[in-house]
Amino acid sequence: MKKYNILFLCTHNSARSVLGEALASTHQSGRFVGYSAGSTPGTKVNPFAAEIAQNLGYETHNLRSKSWDEYASPDAPVMDFIITVCDDAAGEVCPVWPGHPATAHWGFADPSKVEGSDEDKRQAFKDVMWGLKKRIDMLAALPLETLDAISIHHELKNLAKV
Repeated sequence: MKKYNILFLCTHNSARSVLGEALASTHQSGRFVGYSAGSTPGTKVNPFAAEIAQNLGYETHNLRSKSWDEYASPDAPVMDFIITVCDDAAGEVCPVWPGHPATAHWGFADPSKVEGSDEDKRQAFKDVMWGLKKRIDMLAALPLETLDAISIHHELKNLAKV
């Protein structure tokens, strides 16, 4: 079975995109390898995102905030899907991605901006995790091997409406 590379993009690559990387990489289907990056990466991964990634069984030593330029270079893994998860990143001019991957915007509110107790913050991160998981589950259920590029792009965009 083919493994599909998915790059999740967010501005700082510290929360939502990190959750996407961990969820895709640990998905029970085994169909995905997740990556994440940002247009202006932060200095560290948000601790609540790292906690969730660890609970998913993702190796947290893999987590770091990184620039999307790492994935636009000729020696980078070729992506099958590029998914922006924050509105700011969706509006930015992205690099040209090798291999012409299907792209979509799956917007989520920034959980790192939630104020309140640690439990309130943790819940905001869990809400994003569940939203991403639902979409990744639906992507995994698609017959990707039998769809043409236009159909895959259409299906990927439709998942944003879920």
